[in-house]
Amino acid sequence: MTADATSRPMPAERHVTGAAIVLDGVAKRFRGQEKPAVEHLDLEIEAGQIVAFVGPSGCGKTTTLKMINRLIEPTEGRIFIGGRDVTKEDPDKLRQSIGYVIQSGGLFPHWSVAKNVGAIPRVLGWDKKRIAERTDYLLDLVGLDPAVFADRLPKDMSGGQQQRVGVARALAADPPVLLMDEPFGAVDPITRVRLQDSLIAIQHELGKTIVIVTHDFEEATKLGDKVLILSEGGHVEQYATPEEVLTDPATPFVEEFVGSGAKLAYLTVSRVRDVEYDAVCTARIGEPSAQVIARAKAAGHSWIVVVDAAGRPRSWPSLTEVATKPEVSDFLDRRLPVVARSSTLNDAFDEMLATSQGATLVTDGRGAVVGSLSIGSVTELIRNKLAEGHPEEDPSYETYVDGTDPAPTPVVAADEPGVPPAADGLDDARASAGQS
Repeated sequence: MTADATSRPMPAERHVTGAAIVLDGVAKRFRGQEKPAVEHLDLEIEAGQIVAFVGPSGCGKTTTLKMINRLIEPTEGRIFIGGRDVTKEDPDKLRQSIGYVIQSGGLFPHWSVAKNVGAIPRVLGWDKKRIAERTDYLLDLVGLDPAVFADRLPKDMSGGQQQRVGVARALAADPPVLLMDEPFGAVDPITRVRLQDSLIAIQHELGKTIVIVTHDFEEATKLGDKVLILSEGGHVEQYATPEEVLTDPATPFVEEFVGSGAKLAYLTVSRVRDVEYDAVCTARIGEPSAQVIARAKAAGHSWIVVVDAAGRPRSWPSLTEVATKPEVSDFLDRRLPVVARSSTLNDAFDEMLATSQGATLVTDGRGAVVGSLSIGSVTELIRNKLAEGHPEEDPSYETYVDGTDPAPTPVVAADEPGVPPAADGLDDARASAGQS
């Protein structure tokens, strides 16, 4: 018999293995270009944080990322990692101590997954047993069964699977810093969300310092503990938490970059773990249906979640459906709505709409079900955020004094096919007055 999942489990104390990064007056000028790609950048990144670099094309975000591991040499300034001035170190040895993930994984195509993951440990002289153990651990960490994937070639894997291998390879030598350059830009939207959730779960377990470059502001606010918004020349427009960027843009540039709808954009930075979700009644495949139904009814539930041996959800039949079979069936519902605790409320809302369900299941970092989130919980947060934009002191119908506001009615309209536009409403007014 399995126990019901509890609501809002207590988070474990976070273990940080990352190192702080400091950029001190860093600049980069490319030969033949009049303007610098990055002009005097000062930046401090705390150990164990994810920082997302975002901004328009040409703002220097990728150049800045590559200067940290010296794939691009800074023209001036110093870069410190864990207190060490890495601008004075051997660049090859520096790169061996920093994880690096690029778009599409960048795997060696003729090497197996295991050989790809163990590339840097082999260079560092690790023994075969240690490399094999590390490879198995990391493949499991990124959600790939070592027994299934270790001997595969990249061409025999999906884009999302290749990207997971790329992350595992970058973490192979246990580096304190992980640099990611548009890592999820080449995968489909659904896979992208899952990879984002996987990265957050990995970070929760390992506590690395991660710097990620993205052109997607929503991705930046979802992944980043802090977001660095850059404009042309590597100029820092704002460096703050996603909540601060959304609710208090520092400059007109940031305000325009964030765009309208910042209140609802709050859903992209609010996590499922930040709201109350409900307990669920779980059942294992093969359990007697009568026992499961009795247990669910005693807990006040009208449906159950069927889970596999690892606690991962397979289906959520109603008790009426469960009663049609003597034992709990091994049915996999491929449209089952599932989000991770680290998913944003925007992800949860999308999942409910995509599957036409009024709720979604919630899973932990290893995919085990921990509860369910209803659409009511999400819409309640939306109502609260919208209410913040309409404080009680604003005029209402009841408090309005006639004649105190002469403003005309705002016109919100769009041209429709086959309907001639009116000349500011004058034609209609003239017609009703009998004028030609």
